[in-house]
Amino acid sequence: MLQFRFSLPALTMGLMAVGLTAPAFSETLKKPALDQLAAAWQGGKPASSFNAFLAQAEKANPELKPAVAAYRKKAPLAGDDLTNIARLLGLYNRLHNQKAVIASLGAMVALPTARNVQIPPHENPTIIDFGKLVEKMARDFGLAYRNVDNRIFEVSLKGKGTEEFGILTHSDVVPAVLSEWVLDDGTRLDPFTMVRVGDRLYGRGTIDDKGSIAAVLYAMKTVKESGLPIQRTMRLMIETTEETGGDAMEYYRGKVPLPAYNIVLDSGYPAVVAEKGAGSLSVFFPAEKTDGAVTAITDMGAAAAVNAISQTATATLKGGDLAAVLAKLEAAKPAFLQKYEPQGGKFAIAITRDGDSIAIKVTGTSAHGSEPQNGVNPLPRLGLFLLESGVALADNQFLKAVKYVDALYGTGYLGEKIGLGYRDDFMGQLTFSPNLIRTGADGRVVVAVNTRMPRGRTPEELKTQVTAKINDWAAANKATVEIKYDQGNWMARDPSGQWLTTLLNIYGDTTGLEAKPVSAAGATTAKQMPNAISFGPGMPGKKYTGHNAKEYKEVPDLDADLQMFTEMLVRIGNLQQMQ
Repeated sequence: MLQFRFSLPALTMGLMAVGLTAPAFSETLKKPALDQLAAAWQGGKPASSFNAFLAQAEKANPELKPAVAAYRKKAPLAGDDLTNIARLLGLYNRLHNQKAVIASLGAMVALPTARNVQIPPHENPTIIDFGKLVEKMARDFGLAYRNVDNRIFEVSLKGKGTEEFGILTHSDVVPAVLSEWVLDDGTRLDPFTMVRVGDRLYGRGTIDDKGSIAAVLYAMKTVKESGLPIQRTMRLMIETTEETGGDAMEYYRGKVPLPAYNIVLDSGYPAVVAEKGAGSLSVFFPAEKTDGAVTAITDMGAAAAVNAISQTATATLKGGDLAAVLAKLEAAKPAFLQKYEPQGGKFAIAITRDGDSIAIKVTGTSAHGSEPQNGVNPLPRLGLFLLESGVALADNQFLKAVKYVDALYGTGYLGEKIGLGYRDDFMGQLTFSPNLIRTGADGRVVVAVNTRMPRGRTPEELKTQVTAKINDWAAANKATVEIKYDQGNWMARDPSGQWLTTLLNIYGDTTGLEAKPVSAAGATTAKQMPNAISFGPGMPGKKYTGHNAKEYKEVPDLDADLQMFTEMLVRIGNLQQMQ
């Protein structure tokens, strides 16, 4: 996700033609009036129903009386009247259902829906249980439900016409490293037990993407109960493999016709119209034996997934004179921290000896793989420390992996060392982030780099250039390597239609913030959908905590999702035309 950029060059000429900012609606409710209604609700006796809430609203704003009267008579609503009733319904949903949404989110987080390599996702009992949870909610809410072979879970709010509008999100999550889920005060968290601390809801998937699922389901429920007619059916599609390639969506596309227009609730606000291409670059180093006379790196670990910058990276040393090695490492630590902390942020190094081994742990700052600028990546810093400590290390697969990371990436992430960096004015810079290192059962070591490619090159061009650089390094360093590189393409949409203008108006009037189309570094399944752009849930100016250790969703942001998703269902559902 999610590096937001607000300049807008030739990419969106069509958007410029219709106007970038949301249109001015002089007679519609905006953030100050909505905040006053929310304060009145929280300071007095909450309304027991939407009708009672409307009575409070028209008392506070007498100009709303015609719209409220029309709604109560079930008369057709249009223009500002429709916008105001939809906006009030969104506010009511946020105030009335917040506790229920948080409880539902907790039940979703409790299902650890990370991919299990031992079993296909559509056969995974946890994924199946998630579908059952969604089905129960849909049935209870009076919504249509369909399970497409445990790949996609569909929930539909039926409209009067034949058109459908698609809403895509995902239920799968990235794995969690349990040891990293510790708050600053020492409180240990279970990533699959949601815990509220202040306004933060901690848990794996709270922001990516289960918070969006809970919020949109309650938005559909609220619209259904309101009796407000919608012309388009709103089809929610919950993907089950987004974090690992999106093969469930590919399966679904072959089985079910897709809506002509779609939004994805898996990126950021105000509306994301361009995404970088996500890639995974893995380099494997075959096992090499050492005689034990020289100290050797015997294990390394960092990150549970390539698209996550971990909080910690670890290495184990064995062999040689460990007492002397320990002394050298401790002596090198202060100068190393002083040298590299200015280059990206603070990090810590812990060195401990346990019998015949030394353990080194570097603690940085976790981040989403698409946002290396928001983290302090511990893996390259661990490698650099090993190389610069003065300790003589055996030339095995681990040392070669460390040298590879240092030579081609270092502590930077913009392709500086590999010599392939470039940028697009709207989509931003190419990023390479070496996030994961792991030892396989056969002793091979894999280093995995998360890549984010903006417009300017094709995946084939970048793959050719990167592969050549790695092979040149391997030849110069007498290293045997195997390269596996999957590079997705970038996406740039130009929807230039009333539906985009409507989304921007909803966001701008609800938040009071600037509402323009933006680009994101994250990659979503919007690329697999026709006319798809992203609408939430990440808020501009805030760090996106998906894939992070201690992932959390802020309650005020969940409130905003509830409010905006509800209004979106009504207004997009009733647009005369999308373009």
